[in-house]
Amino acid sequence: MSRRVTQQDIARMCGVSQTTVSIVLNERDDPAVRLAPETRERVLAAIRKTGYVADPIARRLAAQRNRFLGVFTYEPVFPAGLGDFYHPFLVGIEECAESIGCDLLLFTSAPVIDGRRRIFSQDNRLRLADGCVLLGRWLDPVELARLIAEGQPFVSVGRRDDAGGPVPYVGADYPAATAAQVRRAVELGHRRIAYVGEGAGAESHADRLRGFTEAVEQAGITGVHVRFTDAGHVMNQLLKEEVTAIFVEEFADGAILAEEAGNRSLRVPDDLSFVALGDPTRPASTDLKFTGYRIPRREMGWQAVEVLSAILDGTGGATQRLLPCEPVTGATLAVARA
Repeated sequence: MSRRVTQQDIARMCGVSQTTVSIVLNERDDPAVRLAPETRERVLAAIRKTGYVADPIARRLAAQRNRFLGVFTYEPVFPAGLGDFYHPFLVGIEECAESIGCDLLLFTSAPVIDGRRRIFSQDNRLRLADGCVLLGRWLDPVELARLIAEGQPFVSVGRRDDAGGPVPYVGADYPAATAAQVRRAVELGHRRIAYVGEGAGAESHADRLRGFTEAVEQAGITGVHVRFTDAGHVMNQLLKEEVTAIFVEEFADGAILAEEAGNRSLRVPDDLSFVALGDPTRPASTDLKFTGYRIPRREMGWQAVEVLSAILDGTGGATQRLLPCEPVTGATLAVARA
């Protein structure tokens, strides 16, 4: 069959009721329905022949769970090496799933459409799991809205804007972490600072810029927003603005700009300070120990499974959590030059 096989399909094939199919699938006895052994075997044969997979939502309604949790990502993070940005998230997800007695299904066969993976497709398998953890920097708001509308249990790793309703998530508190770094720079005498990065698109980028902007306004200093393009062009613009500290959205961009500063005989941090707003998401070649903060990646993965499990069990609790980031002293933020 080109479409998903249902219990009704199995019932029609066998000439029995859907209730009969349900009883066989759930391996239970119903006093109101007495099944002959040959009827049960006929239903089982049809199930084997069609490759039918029971709908987990229907099984939950019957007070049963498969104990499978899905992990879906819009970005190709499987497999993930120990140095990969996503590895700690996956470790936390796996460890928490193990602690509550659940297995993981990694949804890696989702089709790529217009350069992006898509949850919903002709061969959508999300319902094989009781619920799903969504992982990735960017999640499609249209698909999030559909998940909410269809009542599919899921939790996002990373804060997400509402999508037709509140999105369950466990994220990092980027605004607070970034604002704390701005205040530290102000304490060291910096009065003209820059934010280098998109500051838009993914919620994690927008949250960082929001924390930067609000802290700058509260401190009464000058803040400049520059999008990263060519390192030389960006550095020219920053020096023209006479900034003394550069806050980089992407760690690797900070490494590139620090190298560009060295090519211009500028010392880091004596002449120009740097703050990295998170862990490297792509390879970065540098010997500098950047000041900034670490994202609680393992804990975010762990708590995402906790929230999902609570949703499935109906035990309540907060379905939107923001976790603090860990400050990193580093060696790239110093007293502002005179």
